[in-house]
Amino acid sequence: MANAAAARPVATLTAPLDRKQDAADAPRLLWWPAQRPDGRLVRRPSGQRAPGSPQPASDRCLLLQRGDTELAAAFVSVAPDTERAPVIRFPTPWPRSFGTCTVAPGGDLAVFAGVHALRAVDPTGAVRWEVRHGCWDGSCPTLHTAYEEYAADRSHQYADSGSAVFSADGTLVWAHIRGPAAAAGPDPEALDEWLVIDAADGRVLGRADAETAAAGSDHVPHPDPARMGLCVGEGQDGVPMLWGRWDGANLSVERFCNDERILTAVSPSGERFLTVTHYEETLGVHRVDDGSVLCALDSDTAIPRHPGADPDDVDADVALWDYTCGFLDEETVIAGTSERDEEYGEPRHWLVGAGEAGMRVTARITYPFPISGGVTALGDGTWYTVSESGDALHIWSR
Repeated sequence: MANAAAARPVATLTAPLDRKQDAADAPRLLWWPAQRPDGRLVRRPSGQRAPGSPQPASDRCLLLQRGDTELAAAFVSVAPDTERAPVIRFPTPWPRSFGTCTVAPGGDLAVFAGVHALRAVDPTGAVRWEVRHGCWDGSCPTLHTAYEEYAADRSHQYADSGSAVFSADGTLVWAHIRGPAAAAGPDPEALDEWLVIDAADGRVLGRADAETAAAGSDHVPHPDPARMGLCVGEGQDGVPMLWGRWDGANLSVERFCNDERILTAVSPSGERFLTVTHYEETLGVHRVDDGSVLCALDSDTAIPRHPGADPDDVDADVALWDYTCGFLDEETVIAGTSERDEEYGEPRHWLVGAGEAGMRVTARITYPFPISGGVTALGDGTWYTVSESGDALHIWSR
């Protein structure tokens, strides 16, 4: 049986938007690693803290919550007696079911990745720039000019989607779109494209054929603003993983892991990344430079049977990793098995050593009150869980 490791409550962050009647998504934290010119990671703790108790860097971490008519963002501070940062509110160009969104590290610009366009909006609602592209509804060949053209069409409400994220220094936007981008003219061969965009004015600086057919996608930022990870969901067809490098003139792309692993996190140094296999059986730590597996851990041999499982239920023996997992530090991973666990009782989270000796479960995390769902690591020794009602985030440390 794994050792127990007690989680210490660091802060509870309440959602800025009302969740009643499903009026908004649950909140999440958006985090970027900072970097010095020599490439080494910088930590920026805020306020006073007890010895040995890490805190998220308040100027690098944003609390985000999306509603249908506004996107709320606030800089996070968990220092004692710190007044809560004011909420920055961005008017949304379309309801939340029509795409994804992100916010710049400075909190001054939001980018909405919609069905027909990427749109950058400031807190006043002014459109800074827009990049139009092919329609994410696979049956629609139209290059739309406005959301209103398909707002009432039911099929567009269930369209596939792309994603966008700012680089760690906020100067670039990396965006995965359905081709072709309107500025480039129609290209009958383009399906999904990966763009590097100047965050200031929306100029497309670099582009590459993603060679994917996405149902959805997620970007995973790297400490180096010129590098980015992209994980593309293609349903049962696989999960292509792309690594991009922008040298100031050209976007080069590598494809790792044979479309079988989901990219979840980059280590604080930027030298390693973490994956979960498509069917959640195996965690893996990889080298960023070439995607090679440094160490791996199978859930069926590492995780004990859930104590609440029916002893006659043979399938209950099979634990599966959650898709949300990450690095607490360079050699410690935090991962959950909550998706399967919740069939039998309380969800379980695990500390996993990931050093030169390989991967192994070192402890099961215990909490002072019931928690729900998976776990998201912030790379500085802390992690968060979402409350069962979806109206708050709980931040934890060891």
